[in-house]
Amino acid sequence: MTRPAAWLLFVLLVQAPAASIERRLLEIEDARAEDVSALLGALNSPDPLIQRLAVRTAGRLERGALKDAVVPLLRATDPLVRAEAANAMGQIRAAFDYDALLRDEPSGDVRAAIFATIGRIDPVPGVSERLLVGGLTDASVPARLGAAMGLESYFRLNARSLKPAPETVAALRQAMRDNTAALLRELVMLTLNVAGDKDPATFALALADPDPQVRRLAVLGSRQWVDDPSPMVRYEAMRLAGTCDRAIRGFADPSELVALAAIDFAGRNACAATALDPLVRAGKTWRIRSRALVSLARLAPESARAHLPLLAADPVWQARTYAATAAKLLKDAPALATLAKDPQPNVMAAAMTTGADAARALASDHAGLLEAAARLLKGTPELQAAVPQMLAALQRLTRTGRATVRDPRVQLLERLRESGAPAIVEPLRGLLADRDPLVAALAAEIVSQKTGIVVAATTKVYVGEPLPSEQTLRELRGATARVTMAGLGAFTIELLTEDAPVTVAAFAALADRGQFNGLTFHRFAANFVIQGGSPGADELDGATSQFLRDEVGMASHLRGTLGISTRGHDTGDGQIFVNLVDNVRLDHQYTVFARVITGMDVVDRVLEGDVITSITIQRRR
Repeated sequence: MTRPAAWLLFVLLVQAPAASIERRLLEIEDARAEDVSALLGALNSPDPLIQRLAVRTAGRLERGALKDAVVPLLRATDPLVRAEAANAMGQIRAAFDYDALLRDEPSGDVRAAIFATIGRIDPVPGVSERLLVGGLTDASVPARLGAAMGLESYFRLNARSLKPAPETVAALRQAMRDNTAALLRELVMLTLNVAGDKDPATFALALADPDPQVRRLAVLGSRQWVDDPSPMVRYEAMRLAGTCDRAIRGFADPSELVALAAIDFAGRNACAATALDPLVRAGKTWRIRSRALVSLARLAPESARAHLPLLAADPVWQARTYAATAAKLLKDAPALATLAKDPQPNVMAAAMTTGADAARALASDHAGLLEAAARLLKGTPELQAAVPQMLAALQRLTRTGRATVRDPRVQLLERLRESGAPAIVEPLRGLLADRDPLVAALAAEIVSQKTGIVVAATTKVYVGEPLPSEQTLRELRGATARVTMAGLGAFTIELLTEDAPVTVAAFAALADRGQFNGLTFHRFAANFVIQGGSPGADELDGATSQFLRDEVGMASHLRGTLGISTRGHDTGDGQIFVNLVDNVRLDHQYTVFARVITGMDVVDRVLEGDVITSITIQRRR
């Protein structure tokens, strides 16, 4: 753009209403637009709000070419703008003289953002480490926290090539002693654990910390046994420092989380099988009975075989998936053959062992089952005969128009390529204009290989759902949602509409339609996340039909925040996850769209298979 044109655009933007500029920035961000002239104009706006939104958009585009446009805002008048600019520099991985910037920055909050960015960019060995270590003694608590976050990222992201200098390890140990902020101490422990530091004094301090997340990390690093009041700490102790005696005692732990860890430990460590037998027969929950069966199958196959029919016929389908796991351990072909014909797709997927099982599963519309079936067919004798069924399944998925079924479509395409069947060429030509550019490109590659004539996909850019209206976004500002769990109670979340407007609108639309009602949290990853909202109760059946763009930024994945499941960059599928601990390693990769404000105790009781009764959006009037 020429200077006169840029100046004219700037004048027009200054005169435009702030709401219209905000909308245009959202359109640029959502479309990942190549034409960023309006963005460049907004970065020059005298309005701090517009500057902040513009620099956030620049960061989310993650283009190194925007560095020169972002740099002036590192010294903007408004500290919120400077913080967003520092974060944007991290998202575009931009090198800069951060030393000078830190020396000149008066705000501890902004220095925190600068420190966090230093830890994420391509490291400058020695310089980056020195700046971050210096930040551990900054006069500002937020700045010290930012330095600790930067150090954690710096060494985690570069673990293969960089090790902390002895002076850095000493500074981290000192920071553990000098600071009371729980998150800062967590970050210090995470970094020391990555460094492999085994300082007994530091571990003793951390194991006595008032915050259970710090104590949990001390157990992870030291692999010490502790009998802690917090289930999250007892879980780690059982998993890492259990013994058979401790495991058997753990079967009766008041926390089902810890009891399940004890059952798993017993199965993997050749503990006495006699203690597991009663749990299979009369465990308090299906989870206890099912996991006990799997452990028993490892330790005492004949005993497990006697119990298998009962679990294989359990009315809870999740229990039948564990029965399939046990049947595989027992090599019980008849049981697997029965379970592979189960009416529940996830049970079928867990039980499939043969190409014939996979070919039969191709009649399903369940994305997870189709993906598993396509993977299982690889290299099997049944592959050639299954070509018509694979083409039919691919065409069914394509007709739905759902981009979020990418995974099974890609696997089906790969098996069709492997088959070598000439009949696949014409059907695949129709995918050259597919809505999903990845699918279109793969189809073009296969057709080119089969015909010897190079063809190109006509779809280059993915276009998702239209943006929510301005009225929709206005109504969601300040909104909350109540999530009611069957038999557990409810928790309330604050929707972060300012941070992730498109994601919040998509979540609210799903909730308003009742789409989450009756679905489950199908995934439970202890001391990590719970994930749910999939209509297929699996990882591959998305809640939305189209992908959601990432809306990453300043918000961190702290305990109680909610994020959106993805399959990579800009592939959100509407499934939600709740962070059970502070998961800072997810920052800048997954959107944070909400946080729990009441009922975290309910979240802590959610386990695999627990049912979402309803999610109700409560808008401010």
